[in-house]
Amino acid sequence: MANNPNATSISASVLVVDDEPDLRTLYELTLLREGHAVVAAADLAQAREWLAQQRFDVLISDMRLPDGLGLELLRELTQAQRTEKCIVITAFGSADNAVESLKAGAFDYLTKPVDLKQLRNAVTQAVQSQRHPLMSQQARAGNGMAPGTEPMRSAPPPPSGLKSLGRIVGRAASIVQIKGRIEKVATSMAPVLILGESGTGKELVARAVHDCSHRSAGPFVAVNCGAIPENLIEAEFFGARKGAYTGATHDREGYFQAAKGGTLFLDEIGDLPLAMQAKLLRVIQERRVRALGGVQEEAVDVRLVSATHRDLNALVQGGQFRQDLFYRLNVIELRTPSLRERRDDLPELAHALLQRICKESGQHTPELSGEAIEWLKARDLPGNVRELENLLQRALALSSSDRLEPEDFGDTDDSDEIPTQPDQLPESVLAAATAVREPEEIPADLQSYLDEQEKQVLLKALRESDFNRTAAAARLGLNLRQMRYRIQRLGIAMPSSDDDAL
Repeated sequence: MANNPNATSISASVLVVDDEPDLRTLYELTLLREGHAVVAAADLAQAREWLAQQRFDVLISDMRLPDGLGLELLRELTQAQRTEKCIVITAFGSADNAVESLKAGAFDYLTKPVDLKQLRNAVTQAVQSQRHPLMSQQARAGNGMAPGTEPMRSAPPPPSGLKSLGRIVGRAASIVQIKGRIEKVATSMAPVLILGESGTGKELVARAVHDCSHRSAGPFVAVNCGAIPENLIEAEFFGARKGAYTGATHDREGYFQAAKGGTLFLDEIGDLPLAMQAKLLRVIQERRVRALGGVQEEAVDVRLVSATHRDLNALVQGGQFRQDLFYRLNVIELRTPSLRERRDDLPELAHALLQRICKESGQHTPELSGEAIEWLKARDLPGNVRELENLLQRALALSSSDRLEPEDFGDTDDSDEIPTQPDQLPESVLAAATAVREPEEIPADLQSYLDEQEKQVLLKALRESDFNRTAAAARLGLNLRQMRYRIQRLGIAMPSSDDDAL
């Protein structure tokens, strides 16, 4: 066993509970080959006997057992404040059971027939999620401990997680609560749904969930669901094979492949088209994707975090969002508070934003006067942290001293007059936008030519709006999310990014 090159570097104690002898033996042998110490039980009664004798690092239990449900064990462990990470095995297509187990505190779930590679990965991730390396079985024996009697304990988040939590600025009860919940949910594989108004830092919270988890060394892939053209969305999510569509000159990976071993953040999930919702649901259930134009499915290993500023319950009632997908995504819910709900955090938040903005631009950080703070507190700030950041950038540009005063923020009363819909734009702008000019010569690479034209239009709109993305987007008939997607795709350098503080 020790010579197995595939064995994991960390040896864990595992309890397997399944009433089918063949499957029980298969799981046991698979994990023994990985170097784990494994004991097995055929029902709840035997499992309880083992749990009374010793502690384990991982518990793997079938959902349905002869004398009850595996969920009973999970709830008993939670009530007893035991540290075992639980993996529940459910029947194929039992979506409700999977969601119920995750909400009850399971680390992860597997569906029958169990893919042994996924079983090994799930156990490895459950072990890694507890952060501190386990004592080896030899070390335990050397210390007079029976194998499995002293499982590892959870530790504080890794350095990347502490840094991300530190960027969530504020002392309000809602902020303290969300930080605590981030640490707690980060050690699970359960999907997370982040709800909150625009500009409240949902992506920052998603990043913190990733950085606090055992997946922090893996990629964090952020996707704006509302900014991808509907005819390209399947290829963007799942990848595409050469020749799958016109212009597909080579194989390309999708977001699920790019996020392998890490976290996939689906921002504005409420904007996802219904047809794509069905495909996403299947991927979540099966944990496999098929690239556009491909034949074979491939396993995916991602932790899903979603976010939206929309009321998904209302969308479900209106038939615009699938109820089954909503239940799958909304296993753990986090809510980002608006600035209206934490006015007392505004001074600390404003200072943190000022320091970051000035650091990025190489400027000296000015002081915010008490009058300026009161002026900011008196504003509605419907754009939340993003609007506060824009106001501070404006004040820095207009100020000529080391102290920001209310007058440095300029006249912002005309903000409501900025058109936000294409039909509100002046006729001259619409005419210019729709005018077609013949190119001097036919480009050799049409896509590169179009990208460059789009980039120049965006840059012109941004410069004329003092790089205010909201105003530039409105002039072009885009929403802010679409504007941000294009800025990122075209590589346009901006003074600072959104959502860098909450």
